[in-house]
Amino acid sequence: MNIKGFTYGYNAGKGMFTKPEADESMEALATLGGNWVALAMTVYQEHFYSTTFGFDYRRTAKDKELIHAIEKLKSLGLKVCLKPILNNADGTWRANIAFPEADWGDVNYWKEWFSCYTAFICHYAEIAEDTGCEMLCIGCEMLGTERKEEYWRELIAEVRKIYGGKLVYNANHGKERNIHWFDAVDYIGTSAYYPVAQKPGDSLESMCEGWEKAKEHLRAISEENGGKKIIFMEIGCRSALGCAMMPWDFTHRDNPYNEDEQANFYESAMKTMWNEDWFEGFFWWDWYTFLPHRENECGFSIYGKKTEGIVRDWYTNK
Repeated sequence: MNIKGFTYGYNAGKGMFTKPEADESMEALATLGGNWVALAMTVYQEHFYSTTFGFDYRRTAKDKELIHAIEKLKSLGLKVCLKPILNNADGTWRANIAFPEADWGDVNYWKEWFSCYTAFICHYAEIAEDTGCEMLCIGCEMLGTERKEEYWRELIAEVRKIYGGKLVYNANHGKERNIHWFDAVDYIGTSAYYPVAQKPGDSLESMCEGWEKAKEHLRAISEENGGKKIIFMEIGCRSALGCAMMPWDFTHRDNPYNEDEQANFYESAMKTMWNEDWFEGFFWWDWYTFLPHRENECGFSIYGKKTEGIVRDWYTNK
Protein backbone atom coordinates (compact mmCIF):
# COMPACT_ATOMS: atom_id res chain seq x y z
CA MET A 1 0.00 0.00 0.00
CA ASN A 2 1.54 3.30 -1.11
CA ILE A 3 -0.97 6.02 -0.23
CA LYS A 4 -1.31 6.94 3.43
CA GLY A 5 -3.52 9.92 2.90
CA PHE A 6 -6.25 12.24 4.09
CA THR A 7 -8.62 14.65 2.35
CA TYR A 8 -8.13 18.30 3.27
CA GLY A 9 -9.89 21.56 2.46
CA TYR A 10 -13.35 20.46 1.27
CA ASN A 11 -15.73 23.42 0.98
CA ALA A 12 -13.07 25.91 2.03
CA GLY A 13 -14.55 29.30 1.27
CA LYS A 14 -12.86 32.25 -0.35
CA GLY A 15 -9.86 33.39 1.69
CA MET A 16 -9.71 30.39 4.02
CA PHE A 17 -6.65 28.59 2.61
CA THR A 18 -4.38 31.58 3.30
CA LYS A 19 -5.40 32.13 6.93
CA PRO A 20 -3.02 31.14 9.77
CA GLU A 21 -5.68 28.70 11.00
CA ALA A 22 -5.38 26.77 7.73
CA ASP A 23 -1.59 26.56 8.06
CA GLU A 24 -2.06 25.28 11.63
CA SER A 25 -4.45 22.60 10.40
CA MET A 26 -2.12 21.47 7.61
CA GLU A 27 0.80 21.30 10.04
CA ALA A 28 -1.26 19.14 12.42
CA LEU A 29 -2.26 16.88 9.52
CA ALA A 30 1.41 16.32 8.67
CA THR A 31 2.04 14.90 12.17
CA LEU A 32 -0.09 11.83 11.38
CA GLY A 33 2.81 10.26 9.50
CA GLY A 34 1.00 10.06 6.17
CA ASN A 35 2.51 10.81 2.78
CA TRP A 36 -0.40 12.10 0.65
CA VAL A 37 -3.21 14.66 0.79
CA ALA A 38 -6.24 14.94 -1.49
CA LEU A 39 -6.71 18.70 -1.67
CA ALA A 40 -10.42 19.14 -2.32
CA MET A 41 -11.85 22.41 -3.59
CA THR A 42 -15.39 23.16 -4.71
CA VAL A 43 -17.03 24.98 -7.61
CA TYR A 44 -20.82 25.22 -7.97
CA GLN A 45 -23.39 25.04 -10.70
CA GLU A 46 -26.81 26.47 -9.88
CA HIS A 47 -28.96 23.34 -10.28
CA PHE A 48 -28.44 19.66 -11.13
CA TYR A 49 -29.93 20.42 -14.56
CA SER A 50 -27.76 23.48 -15.31
CA THR A 51 -25.77 23.03 -18.51
CA THR A 52 -23.19 25.72 -17.75
CA PHE A 53 -21.42 26.99 -14.67
CA GLY A 54 -18.55 29.28 -13.77
CA PHE A 55 -16.34 30.54 -10.99
CA ASP A 56 -18.29 32.17 -8.16
CA TYR A 57 -16.12 35.01 -6.92
CA ARG A 58 -18.17 35.22 -3.71
CA ARG A 59 -17.45 31.74 -2.37
CA THR A 60 -14.81 29.66 -4.22
CA ALA A 61 -11.12 29.73 -3.30
CA LYS A 62 -9.09 31.82 -5.73
CA ASP A 63 -6.24 30.20 -7.65
CA LYS A 64 -3.53 31.92 -5.60
CA GLU A 65 -5.16 30.64 -2.39
CA LEU A 66 -5.25 27.10 -3.74
CA ILE A 67 -1.62 27.38 -4.83
CA HIS A 68 -0.71 28.51 -1.31
CA ALA A 69 -2.30 25.35 0.12
CA ILE A 70 -0.50 23.13 -2.42
CA GLU A 71 2.85 24.74 -1.65
CA LYS A 72 2.25 24.51 2.10
CA LEU A 73 1.38 20.80 1.93
CA LYS A 74 4.36 20.03 -0.25
CA SER A 75 6.65 21.96 2.11
CA LEU A 76 5.45 19.57 4.83
CA GLY A 77 6.66 16.61 2.77
CA LEU A 78 3.23 15.54 1.47
CA LYS A 79 2.32 14.54 -2.08
CA VAL A 80 -0.82 16.20 -3.41
CA CYS A 81 -3.78 14.86 -5.36
CA LEU A 82 -5.69 17.92 -6.52
CA LYS A 83 -9.41 17.20 -6.34
CA PRO A 84 -11.68 19.83 -7.91
CA ILE A 85 -15.31 18.99 -7.09
CA LEU A 86 -18.42 20.28 -8.82
CA ASN A 87 -21.41 20.64 -6.49
CA ASN A 88 -24.94 21.94 -6.97
CA ALA A 89 -25.70 25.22 -5.24
CA ASP A 90 -29.31 24.10 -4.68
CA GLY A 91 -28.07 21.35 -2.34
CA THR A 92 -28.85 18.33 -4.50
CA TRP A 93 -26.14 15.68 -4.74
CA ARG A 94 -23.84 15.98 -7.75
CA ALA A 95 -24.75 12.39 -8.67
CA ASN A 96 -28.08 13.77 -9.91
CA ILE A 97 -26.50 15.85 -12.68
CA ALA A 98 -28.05 14.49 -15.88
CA PHE A 99 -29.83 15.67 -19.01
CA PRO A 100 -32.32 14.52 -21.66
CA GLU A 101 -30.83 12.69 -24.60
CA ALA A 102 -32.86 14.72 -27.08
CA ASP A 103 -31.69 18.19 -28.16
CA TRP A 104 -33.83 21.26 -27.59
CA GLY A 105 -33.58 23.37 -30.69
CA ASP A 106 -29.88 24.04 -31.18
CA VAL A 107 -28.96 22.96 -27.64
CA ASN A 108 -27.33 19.59 -27.07
CA TYR A 109 -27.54 19.40 -23.29
CA TRP A 110 -24.79 16.83 -22.80
CA LYS A 111 -22.38 18.50 -25.22
CA GLU A 112 -22.92 21.87 -23.58
CA TRP A 113 -22.37 20.57 -20.03
CA PHE A 114 -19.33 18.46 -20.87
CA SER A 115 -17.77 21.41 -22.73
CA CYS A 116 -18.07 23.46 -19.54
CA TYR A 117 -16.98 20.61 -17.24
CA THR A 118 -13.95 19.80 -19.42
CA ALA A 119 -12.84 23.44 -19.28
CA PHE A 120 -13.25 23.35 -15.49
CA ILE A 121 -11.10 20.24 -15.05
CA CYS A 122 -8.51 21.47 -17.56
CA HIS A 123 -8.16 24.74 -15.64
CA TYR A 124 -7.22 22.85 -12.49
CA ALA A 125 -5.10 20.41 -14.50
CA GLU A 126 -2.95 23.40 -15.47
CA ILE A 127 -2.57 24.36 -11.80
CA ALA A 128 -1.75 20.75 -10.89
CA GLU A 129 0.91 20.65 -13.60
CA ASP A 130 2.42 24.03 -12.73
CA THR A 131 2.62 23.25 -9.00
CA GLY A 132 3.87 19.67 -9.34
CA CYS A 133 0.82 17.89 -7.94
CA GLU A 134 1.43 14.17 -8.26
CA MET A 135 -2.19 13.25 -9.01
CA LEU A 136 -5.40 14.81 -10.31
CA CYS A 137 -8.93 13.59 -9.62
CA ILE A 138 -11.11 14.33 -12.66
CA GLY A 139 -14.53 13.76 -11.07
CA CYS A 140 -16.28 12.67 -7.89
CA GLU A 141 -19.47 10.61 -7.55
CA MET A 142 -21.00 11.90 -10.78
CA LEU A 143 -23.22 8.88 -11.31
CA GLY A 144 -25.67 10.54 -13.69
CA THR A 145 -22.88 11.36 -16.16
CA GLU A 146 -20.80 8.19 -16.02
CA ARG A 147 -22.65 6.42 -18.85
CA LYS A 148 -21.50 9.11 -21.30
CA GLU A 149 -18.32 7.21 -22.06
CA GLU A 150 -17.39 9.10 -25.22
CA TYR A 151 -17.46 12.46 -23.46
CA TRP A 152 -15.40 11.20 -20.52
CA ARG A 153 -12.77 9.75 -22.85
CA GLU A 154 -12.58 13.06 -24.73
CA LEU A 155 -12.17 14.92 -21.42
CA ILE A 156 -9.35 12.61 -20.32
CA ALA A 157 -7.56 13.06 -23.63
CA GLU A 158 -7.73 16.85 -23.23
CA VAL A 159 -6.43 16.67 -19.66
CA ARG A 160 -3.47 14.50 -20.68
CA LYS A 161 -2.41 17.21 -23.15
CA ILE A 162 -1.96 19.54 -20.15
CA TYR A 163 -1.09 17.38 -17.18
CA GLY A 164 1.62 14.72 -16.92
CA GLY A 165 0.81 13.20 -13.52
CA LYS A 166 -1.48 10.35 -12.56
CA LEU A 167 -5.26 10.52 -13.11
CA VAL A 168 -8.00 9.01 -10.99
CA TYR A 169 -11.79 9.09 -11.08
CA ASN A 170 -13.80 8.85 -7.84
CA ALA A 171 -16.76 6.46 -8.26
CA ASN A 172 -19.29 5.77 -5.51
CA HIS A 173 -19.21 2.61 -3.38
CA GLY A 174 -21.03 -0.30 -4.99
CA LYS A 175 -21.35 1.55 -8.31
CA GLU A 176 -17.86 0.96 -9.70
CA ARG A 177 -19.13 -1.35 -12.45
CA ASN A 178 -21.14 1.50 -13.98
CA ILE A 179 -17.91 2.93 -15.38
CA HIS A 180 -16.59 1.39 -18.59
CA TRP A 181 -13.72 3.80 -19.17
CA PHE A 182 -11.48 3.07 -16.19
CA ASP A 183 -8.86 1.88 -18.70
CA ALA A 184 -8.32 5.56 -19.62
CA VAL A 185 -7.22 6.62 -16.11
CA ASP A 186 -4.37 5.40 -13.93
CA TYR A 187 -6.31 4.37 -10.83
CA ILE A 188 -9.80 3.24 -9.92
CA GLY A 189 -11.07 5.55 -7.19
CA THR A 190 -14.11 4.98 -5.03
CA SER A 191 -15.88 6.56 -2.09
CA ALA A 192 -15.67 3.52 0.19
CA TYR A 193 -18.54 4.31 2.54
CA TYR A 194 -19.42 0.65 2.92
CA PRO A 195 -21.88 0.04 5.81
CA VAL A 196 -19.78 -2.56 7.61
CA ALA A 197 -21.49 -2.35 11.03
CA GLN A 198 -24.51 -4.48 11.87
CA LYS A 199 -25.73 -2.41 14.82
CA PRO A 200 -24.94 0.85 16.64
CA GLY A 201 -21.73 0.53 18.61
CA ASP A 202 -20.70 -2.60 16.74
CA SER A 203 -17.43 -4.36 17.55
CA LEU A 204 -14.14 -4.22 15.70
CA GLU A 205 -14.44 -7.92 14.87
CA SER A 206 -17.90 -7.49 13.36
CA MET A 207 -16.77 -4.55 11.23
CA CYS A 208 -13.79 -6.57 9.99
CA GLU A 209 -16.26 -9.21 8.78
CA GLY A 210 -18.19 -6.50 6.95
CA TRP A 211 -15.02 -5.27 5.28
CA GLU A 212 -14.14 -8.79 4.14
CA LYS A 213 -17.34 -8.83 2.05
CA ALA A 214 -16.61 -5.41 0.58
CA LYS A 215 -13.01 -6.45 -0.11
CA GLU A 216 -14.05 -9.36 -2.32
CA HIS A 217 -16.26 -7.05 -4.38
CA LEU A 218 -13.39 -4.58 -4.79
CA ARG A 219 -10.88 -7.30 -5.63
CA ALA A 220 -13.17 -8.39 -8.45
CA ILE A 221 -13.40 -4.79 -9.74
CA SER A 222 -9.59 -4.62 -9.90
CA GLU A 223 -9.36 -7.97 -11.71
CA GLU A 224 -12.06 -7.00 -14.22
CA ASN A 225 -9.97 -3.92 -15.05
CA GLY A 226 -6.72 -5.77 -15.71
CA GLY A 227 -5.42 -5.54 -12.16
CA LYS A 228 -5.67 -1.75 -12.01
CA LYS A 229 -5.12 -0.58 -8.44
CA ILE A 230 -7.93 0.84 -6.31
CA ILE A 231 -7.73 3.95 -4.15
CA PHE A 232 -10.26 4.83 -1.48
CA MET A 233 -10.61 8.44 -2.62
CA GLU A 234 -13.06 8.95 0.24
CA ILE A 235 -13.65 6.83 3.31
CA GLY A 236 -14.65 7.80 6.82
CA CYS A 237 -17.22 7.71 9.56
CA ARG A 238 -18.51 10.35 11.97
CA SER A 239 -17.83 9.98 15.68
CA ALA A 240 -21.46 9.31 16.52
CA LEU A 241 -23.41 6.22 17.51
CA GLY A 242 -24.76 4.24 14.54
CA CYS A 243 -22.72 6.02 11.91
CA ALA A 244 -20.68 2.95 10.90
CA MET A 245 -24.01 1.57 9.62
CA MET A 246 -24.28 4.62 7.32
CA PRO A 247 -20.74 6.03 7.12
CA TRP A 248 -21.64 8.43 4.28
CA ASP A 249 -24.12 10.27 6.52
CA PHE A 250 -23.49 13.86 7.55
CA THR A 251 -27.08 14.83 8.36
CA HIS A 252 -28.08 12.98 11.55
CA ARG A 253 -26.54 15.45 13.97
CA ASP A 254 -28.68 14.18 16.87
CA ASN A 255 -26.83 10.83 17.01
CA PRO A 256 -24.97 10.73 20.36
CA TYR A 257 -21.21 11.24 20.41
CA ASN A 258 -19.25 8.00 20.21
CA GLU A 259 -15.51 7.84 19.57
CA ASP A 260 -15.34 4.04 19.69
CA GLU A 261 -17.57 3.48 16.68
CA GLN A 262 -15.49 5.79 14.52
CA ALA A 263 -12.29 4.18 15.84
CA ASN A 264 -13.55 0.66 15.07
CA PHE A 265 -14.52 1.70 11.54
CA TYR A 266 -11.04 3.07 10.86
CA GLU A 267 -9.21 0.18 12.50
CA SER A 268 -11.27 -2.46 10.71
CA ALA A 269 -10.63 -0.87 7.30
CA MET A 270 -6.89 -0.67 7.98
CA LYS A 271 -6.70 -4.28 9.19
CA THR A 272 -8.64 -5.62 6.21
CA MET A 273 -7.15 -3.64 3.34
CA TRP A 274 -3.58 -2.82 4.34
CA ASN A 275 -1.72 -5.76 2.77
CA GLU A 276 -3.77 -6.23 -0.42
CA ASP A 277 -1.43 -5.84 -3.41
CA TRP A 278 -4.22 -4.46 -5.63
CA PHE A 279 -5.07 -1.74 -3.10
CA GLU A 280 -3.17 1.55 -3.38
CA GLY A 281 -4.36 3.30 -0.22
CA PHE A 282 -6.61 5.71 1.66
CA PHE A 283 -7.70 9.33 1.46
CA TRP A 284 -9.76 9.53 4.67
CA TRP A 285 -12.67 12.00 4.83
CA ASP A 286 -11.88 14.55 6.06
CA TRP A 287 -9.35 16.80 7.79
CA TYR A 288 -11.03 20.15 8.34
CA THR A 289 -9.64 23.34 6.79
CA PHE A 290 -9.56 24.82 10.31
CA LEU A 291 -9.04 22.50 13.28
CA PRO A 292 -12.15 21.92 15.40
CA HIS A 293 -11.70 23.22 18.94
CA ARG A 294 -14.83 22.00 20.67
CA GLU A 295 -15.54 18.95 22.80
CA ASN A 296 -17.67 16.08 21.52
CA GLU A 297 -17.50 17.20 17.90
CA CYS A 298 -19.64 14.59 16.12
CA GLY A 299 -18.40 15.14 12.58
CA PHE A 300 -15.89 13.32 10.40
CA SER A 301 -12.88 14.94 12.04
CA ILE A 302 -10.52 12.66 13.98
CA TYR A 303 -8.55 15.52 15.53
CA GLY A 304 -8.13 15.01 19.28
CA LYS A 305 -10.12 11.77 19.19
CA LYS A 306 -9.22 8.13 19.74
CA THR A 307 -9.09 7.60 15.98
CA GLU A 308 -6.26 10.10 15.56
CA GLY A 309 -3.96 7.81 17.54
CA ILE A 310 -5.05 4.78 15.51
CA VAL A 311 -4.25 6.51 12.21
CA ARG A 312 -0.91 7.79 13.50
CA ASP A 313 0.05 4.28 14.64
CA TRP A 314 -0.83 2.68 11.27
CA TYR A 315 0.74 5.44 9.20
CA THR A 316 3.91 5.62 11.28
CA ASN A 317 4.55 2.03 12.41
CA LYS A 318 3.05 -0.34 9.80
